[in-house]
This record gives sequence, structure tokens and C-alpha cells, in this order.
Amino acid sequence: MFLPYMPDVARCELSLRELNQMWQLIESSARMNCPAEARLLLPAMVTTRTGFAQLEQSLITNLVQEKVKQVLTRLGTQARYAIDILVRNLFERTADVGFLATDADLCAFVAGSDHAGAALDAARRRLAAYRDKYTVYDDIVLLDTAGRVLVQADMGTPVLRSADPLLAATLAADGYVETFRATDLRPGTSRALVYSHRMRDSRSGETVGVLCLCFNFEHEMDAIFAAYRDPSHRANMLLLDADNRVVSSADPLWIPPGVRVPVNAGGAARPLLFGGREYLVQTFGCTDYQGYPGPAGWKAQLMVPLDLAFRDSGADAMDGIDADLVQGLLSHAQAFSPPLHALMTAVTRTTRTIGRIVWNGKITSRSGADDDVNTGAGAGRNRLNTILDQITGTGARSDALFSRSIRDLYQTVLAASIGQAELTAQLLVDMLDRNLYERANDCRWWALTAQLRSGLAQPGPGQEAAIGAVLAQINRLYTVYARLFLYDRQGRIVAATGTQPLPRSQVDAATLGRVCALRSDLDHHVEPFAPSPLYGDAPTFIYHAAIRHPGQPSTVVGGIGVVFDAGPELANMLHSGVAGRRNMHAYFITPERQVLASTDAAHPPGATLALPAAQLATLLAAVDRCGRGSGSQIMEYDGQYVIAACSRASGYREFRRGAGVEQPVLALLLESFGPVRDRRELAALSAQGAPVEQAEAVASGGADYAIFHAGRALMALAARAVQEAVPFARVQRAAGNYPARVGMLDVAPGGGSKQFVWVFDLALLATGSAATITDNSQVMLVNLRSGGSGAGTIGLLVDDLHSVQQFADSALTASPIGAGSQALAPSLITANGGKLLIEAIDLERLALRLGL
Repeated sequence: MFLPYMPDVARCELSLRELNQMWQLIESSARMNCPAEARLLLPAMVTTRTGFAQLEQSLITNLVQEKVKQVLTRLGTQARYAIDILVRNLFERTADVGFLATDADLCAFVAGSDHAGAALDAARRRLAAYRDKYTVYDDIVLLDTAGRVLVQADMGTPVLRSADPLLAATLAADGYVETFRATDLRPGTSRALVYSHRMRDSRSGETVGVLCLCFNFEHEMDAIFAAYRDPSHRANMLLLDADNRVVSSADPLWIPPGVRVPVNAGGAARPLLFGGREYLVQTFGCTDYQGYPGPAGWKAQLMVPLDLAFRDSGADAMDGIDADLVQGLLSHAQAFSPPLHALMTAVTRTTRTIGRIVWNGKITSRSGADDDVNTGAGAGRNRLNTILDQITGTGARSDALFSRSIRDLYQTVLAASIGQAELTAQLLVDMLDRNLYERANDCRWWALTAQLRSGLAQPGPGQEAAIGAVLAQINRLYTVYARLFLYDRQGRIVAATGTQPLPRSQVDAATLGRVCALRSDLDHHVEPFAPSPLYGDAPTFIYHAAIRHPGQPSTVVGGIGVVFDAGPELANMLHSGVAGRRNMHAYFITPERQVLASTDAAHPPGATLALPAAQLATLLAAVDRCGRGSGSQIMEYDGQYVIAACSRASGYREFRRGAGVEQPVLALLLESFGPVRDRRELAALSAQGAPVEQAEAVASGGADYAIFHAGRALMALAARAVQEAVPFARVQRAAGNYPARVGMLDVAPGGGSKQFVWVFDLALLATGSAATITDNSQVMLVNLRSGGSGAGTIGLLVDDLHSVQQFADSALTASPIGAGSQALAPSLITANGGKLLIEAIDLERLALRLGL
């Protein structure tokens, strides 16, 4: 269903089919041209061909599944983050309308009888002051209980009266009312998102009117679409209502508002039809935030057409990465991508099987070469060698194709992880800046509260209690604060909220000086993230605004401080970004690597991140280089291979636009893939995957040798003594008194009757160090009688097979370490112009060592 939309995978499938046909031709050729010589190889060839057919299907299936999974993961991440950001924003609106509806000045204006002249101008100025700070609103409207508009902030779209049913609903409600549709409160617009709350007379408690905050919904959705939509614009991002109709569309010319679209809340990997075109779709609904559920039924959705979904950007996630890092990461494929690991294992096993077939074939050919003159079998053996050469060549082509395809699969998996980490880092700084934007707004607005200004300007009996009541009311509505406190011009704290006793009674002189120096009610001061006694000596942000004399706005009479509940709030942001990914840690840090918050218990708030400064600098350079707001690097950190993604907090609306006000913050994501391999491990992995440089053979004469790896060395045995090699997996492990004896093997040498032979660890015998059993381990069946010992057949455990080659007698030289009678390799074979030395095992010495 998806393959026709993946041209690269389709090309791979075609190449694999061609190779499968080649294997069939080789097998048929062997049966016809040299049936006698190939009789022992044909069963293995059939098994190998069948294995390749299965690998072909497995590879194509995995390539398709991983590509689909990558697309759905990316779409799902974008959709989840988009709705999460929107819900968090709207939660703040519910708190705003609840507080502003109790504003003493505005309530007095609505309750009064004078709604014109100086009273109207004062109310309008107050609304303008509010909207100057909370720029997310495009209008603020005060109405009486009959729907008559008393004052509004936006004079560009005047409204005299409203008959909207939301008024009656609001007057009947105990809390806020959320309305999204067309309304006469916003003429000229097709819909508006309005938060309304009833207003009471502060003296009598009687309901006197309604406050409506008109949220700038279109601007907010444009910002979310710009931040989280697919930058290539191949996918469309939508906001849907409870009926699955489009509320907002990132590309309304493509999918317009109002139409109903198919949804995929379960994330199923299946195409959905819309408008005659098939799409991959991911849908995420609202998740409660601080008890706020979001507008009923709203959800974010990403839709990408199938014909565009798998078009590659051309970027290679592994370009420019150190080869050791790539190899080290790939060695942990079992942890981060089990299907990839299973495929790699199967390909390696099949490649080893091909190598063993050729190796055994060469043994068969070489060991019988001496009899060719007498038996006339030389022609058959020559044909067998031709078949073996074809197997070798086709095996190399197959291995290259599978290796390239596995790299493509690995690239797909890695690119998905990198993309998700970068997007998460961007989300985290976006959430942080949007949250701190509200904190800066809150302290500046509350500094304009009439009761607080008059209480500091004209202190008297009962004023501190009244101020405390106002602060307590605010703190009940705004639960993101651990404490609010008010202080006078001398820095004395006159009132505060909080569950714990106030730990100090004075604001420090430096903070007081900066607050008193603020130029207007649009300015604020934030203390750098640091431990504070006002927050139980834990680190946090504390935002301040100056409180000015009600009759003399240029005179500062004190200030208000709001203590952000940084511990749970920042942790909530990080955990929502990580979303349960067990190998990923998220951090808010400063450029100096001070931790503000983390999901890593080893780095609590206030600690210094162990990431070296040079690595962080490299990561920030990647952020600057990519131009997308986030950057990433694959690196080693804390003994692990990690994907590190980073994003700078760059602001929201006007927040962070002023230089030097806000502390620079970075979001950092570290996704671990497994422990760093040491160079010996990597070398071993490399040796298993790459052939050793071929030794030079002579044109004629000399002796044939079976060459193999054992004990981290290249060794050789006379080919006439070797019968065949089989995988170590066939060995039946058996304990015994002889340390080098590792088990028994049930074999039928030369196709005869079955017999059991002992298997010995050649590495232990030759070097004193036991072999490490791996999937590549082989057992060579060796006939010790050819060495003149009179003993029978044994099995020798070796690390891997290499080749079967001929060397002249002159290539043998005495080994400097083989003089003693205990040495198994008294001679060395020199190859490749003397650059390669191969230890030649002596069969008689081997038999003596084994006591045979």
C-alpha cells in the first residue's frame, strides 16, 4: 500500500529480485556442470538462497515500516506540541478573566451611574494599560447586565450593544465562560474566542455587568502554525473541533476552515482518503493542564499526502559524523531499533554463510587437486572454482546492497530521533518563554491594582490586612506562584502570601534599587535564577514591578514581587516534552551550564551540567548554523552515545525583546543510545565486518593453506588436513576436565556416516587466552592423520574464516616465538610483500598438545 510512494525502496526491491535470480542461476549451474564436486555445497546454497529471499522480504518490510513510522512520529509530535501549547495559553486566559473581573476600579465603573466623560476616559485608559501588557487580547469589553457596552479597549471596531447569548450564560455562571463562534462583540470577524466573567459591585456584592476578554485567536494560531508546521509545507496543520471540522488551517487554500476531515487519534499506520487524495494523518486532542481541559473536543491534526510523505530532503543524518561514532551507535541497534538489529544480524549471518560455502568449496577443490591427474576430475574442479567465484562475486554484490539498504534504514531511524529531539528542544523554550511572558505581564498589571497603590501611598490601620487579602485572592487564581509579596519604598515587606512563614522582612538593596529605577509601568525586573529564602532556599525566578503613587505616577512607593513556583512548573514543561521517553533527559540551562530544571536526578536545579563547555559551544554553533532555532549533534557524553539537541529561548511576542532584562536560557535534550565502545571493541566489530587484506598467492606450485582468525591473529593450516567448516552454533557444549575442550559436534565428514568429534578452543591452545564466542565463531573439522599423528578428526573453534590460498615454500620462515616444543606455530607465512604474517599451525605439535 505504501511501497508505490517510496521510489528508493522500490528500486532496492528490484535490485534484490535481480540478485535472487542470480542465486538461482548459480545453483542451477552447479547442479548441471559439477554435480559431484558441488554435492556437499548444494544444500547450503539452497539454504542461502532461501535465506536471501526471506531477507529481501524482511528488508523491504522494515524499510517501509520505518519510513511510515518516521512520518507518523514526526506528524504526531507536531500535533501534540501544537495542542499542548494552545491549551497552556488558553489556561492563562481563564485566570486573567477571573482576576480582571474583580478589579476594583473597573467594578466601580460598571456599578456606577457615570459611564461618560472623565469616568469613561479613566476606564478606557485602564483597559488600554491592561492590553498594553497582555498583548494576546485584541479587545476588552465591559457590559452592563442588559448588554449595553459601557467601555471597550478597541475603538477601531465600536460596539454599542450585544445580544449574544453568552451574556446570559455568563451572568448565570459562577466562573468563566469560554465561547468560540461568531459574536456581535467582534463585528467584521467570522468568529472570536471570548472569555467572559460576571462583575460584582465590590460593596453590595450585586452582579452589575460582564467582562469579556477577546483573545487574538488568529494571531496565536498563525504563531503556532509557523513554529510547529512542517517547514517544507508538504503537510498541513489543522485545528479541529469536536465534529472534526477545521477550525483553523495553516494553509486554508489547501484545506479550508469549516470542512470535515478524517481523523486518526489512535495513530494507526493506514492512509485516509480526503478530497480524492490519500493522506497519512496524526491527531492529538487536548490534555488537561492545571485542571483546565481546553475547549471541548478541540484537537490538532497533521495531514500529509502519501505522494509527498516520503520525499527526502536529501540531508544525511550521518554526514560529517566520525566513523567511530556511527559504528558505535550502530552497535546498539538492538536497544533503539530491534527490527534494524534483527535485520543486521540476519544479513551478517547470511554473509557468513556465503563465506563459509566459498571457503568450504575452496577446501574441497584444493584438497582434491593432487588426485586430478589420476582421476581426471580436474575439469570438474575447475568448473567448481568458477561457480565459487560466481558465488563470491554475487555474495559481495548482495552484501553491498544489504549494507547500503541497512544504512538507509539506520539513516531513517536516526533522522527521526534527531528531528524529534530538535522539535522537542524548540517546544521547551517556546513553553518557557510563553510562561515567563505571563509572569512578566502579571507583576506589571498587579502593580496597577488600586488597593495596592493606595495601601502603599497612604498606609494606615487595616491597610496591610487589606493588601494581604488582595494578594491572597490573586494567588488563589494564579496557582503558578509560590508566593506574592508587597514591599514599600524602603524595601520592607508589608504583606505576603504563602503556606510557610515569611523568612525575611526586607527586599535586598540591589533589587530594590533596580525596581525603583524602572521607568514606566511597562517595565519589570527579574532576579536571576538563584536560590531564594522566599522559595525555601530553592532556586527560582522572582519577577518585580514598581508600584507608583496613584496621584503622582512618577513617584515609586514600593514594589510587588511574584515568586514563580519554578520547581514543579519547569519540571512539568520538561516532562511534557520528554513524554515518557526513557532514554531521554531534558534540561533548562543557562549558557554557563547552570541547571534551572531537569528530568535527570543527577543534575538538580542549581547544579552545573557535566557537559563540557567545548561540547556545548559546538552544539550552539550547530544551532546558529541550521537557522531553524534548534540544532543537534551526535556525540559522546557521560560514557554514552547521545543525540544532543539544543534551542535558545528567543522570546514570545514582546517578551525578551529588550536586551539585558531576561536571563538567557537554553533547552537541552540528551537522548542516550548505549555505552561508548572502547577502541578494542570497535576494532573487533570492524574486523568482523570487513575482510582482512588478501594475501598474495603464487602462480603455481607450493602448498594450499586454509586461513582463519583465531586469538586476534591470522593463522593457517594445511588445506589437505581440513575437511570443512561449520557454524559454532551446532556445537553441543560439554563440561570436561580439559580446559580447551569446549564441546562435541555431530558431523558426517565427506557425506559419510555421522560421528561425534570433540571441539577444542584453538585460541586457548595457541595463545593461552580463551576465545570469545560470537555469532561469527566457526568450527573447522581437521583430520589429524594428514599430519602423521595417527589420530582422527577433531573440531577447532576459530573466530572467523578468511580464505583458502596457495603459498610457495619460500614464503615460510621460522617464527621467532615458535622455537619451543610447546609452540603450535613454528613457522610464519609472509604475504603482501612481507607486510602480513600468518601463523602456520603444525598438525603434529597440535596432536601432541591434545595428547592424541
